[in-house]
Amino acid sequence: MNIYKTILTSLLASLFMIWSLQPLHAQMPMPPHVPIWDANKITLKLHKITNEVYAVLPETAETETSKGIPQATTAGFIIGDKGVLLIETMLDKRLYDQLYALVRSVTQKPVIYAVNTSDHGDHCFGNYLLPKETVIIQNEFCKDNLAKNFDNIKQFMIMLFGKNRGIEDVKYRAADIAIPKDQSLKLDMGKGNTVEFINTGTAQSPADLFVFVSTPAKRVVWVGNPFIGDSPAIPWLFDGYFLEPQKNLVKIYNMLDDYDVIIPGHGKITDKAGIKYTIDYVNALSEQVKEAVNKGQTLEQTQTSVTMKEFDKGYELFHWLHYNFNLPNAYKDIKANSMKKPD
Repeated sequence: MNIYKTILTSLLASLFMIWSLQPLHAQMPMPPHVPIWDANKITLKLHKITNEVYAVLPETAETETSKGIPQATTAGFIIGDKGVLLIETMLDKRLYDQLYALVRSVTQKPVIYAVNTSDHGDHCFGNYLLPKETVIIQNEFCKDNLAKNFDNIKQFMIMLFGKNRGIEDVKYRAADIAIPKDQSLKLDMGKGNTVEFINTGTAQSPADLFVFVSTPAKRVVWVGNPFIGDSPAIPWLFDGYFLEPQKNLVKIYNMLDDYDVIIPGHGKITDKAGIKYTIDYVNALSEQVKEAVNKGQTLEQTQTSVTMKEFDKGYELFHWLHYNFNLPNAYKDIKANSMKKPD
């Protein structure tokens, strides 16, 4: 059996449910190049937002995001009265160590909390390196999925991000706090800084968690994988869903203010207007696929007619994501919804 088919078979029940909802291929459609970004070459850079709030981004994010070059994971931290809240723990020890060193460059307070905004390994694989007293926060699905499928997730990440990037060495560590769907959790970090973790349900995957940091000066929001970056990046709707992510993307977008500082999951620091490209894309995809379904088009015909060239503005992963994931998931959900009998 082809090695990729073996990996996919083990993932069907848990990791990316797209494969249980569509015809199974012999192997996952691969991106134009692997690794998508090279963890062995990433250098992280510190960005001070307030005296207590910092974003951490790949040093290339400021210049390469707008060129459509996929970027490594963003992160950050908040310095509280009693200690530090770390946002993301990165893909491997090399990147975790860089993140930890950046924390230590501004504070010696202990890391008392760490939050993962996704169960994808580039957001949580560094958990095992955290101090043992650190409290890890995830959404409920994220915690459960990592507990059940950690080894499968490791293999999937190796497939997309390459061997010998330190992924083989990561170990499972369970979260301490899990936030259920449609619920949130608030933490008071002191000095007028509060953090709210919001689980809307699936916006990219069922494991999503949004981090809203309110300070006396401004609000800073880590929006994670649902908003990969600003234009020309489009969403990565891997998990077999479209209508629920579309609803939740709009929901979160409507919660944002024009002057919020937005940290996308894989892009430069931006604002609400900067991530509107994602909303425009999913809304246009929805309308165009609905039109195709109403015309009685098959999936293959829809893939030919709904090219979305107006959104193909140079993102390297556009064709891989649009034709293999986003459009098929939209077609599946919209067609199924159109066949429901009215109450």
